[in-house]
Amino acid sequence: MGASFDTVEAQKQFADAEGFPYRLLADTTKAMGQAYEVDQPERGFPRRITYLIDPEGVIVCSYDLAGQDLETHSQTVLDDIRARS
Repeated sequence: MGASFDTVEAQKQFADAEGFPYRLLADTTKAMGQAYEVDQPERGFPRRITYLIDPEGVIVCSYDLAGQDLETHSQTVLDDIRARS
């Protein structure tokens, strides 16, 4: 799942433009962003973080994407999923 503080309409346009096969969450109240501690009020947008959540709902790994190579990020996450399977 992906989420941001954008509107439902903006999220749909972005997902359609990128060809995502899933919906994006529009966290317009920033409740989820605050719960996951990604809100950056001084910057006006959330930190880009990926969370790996196990079947019990526990965060088992997090990846702060600041300065990370986005080309290899998905493979890193997939490798971590396989290592836990």
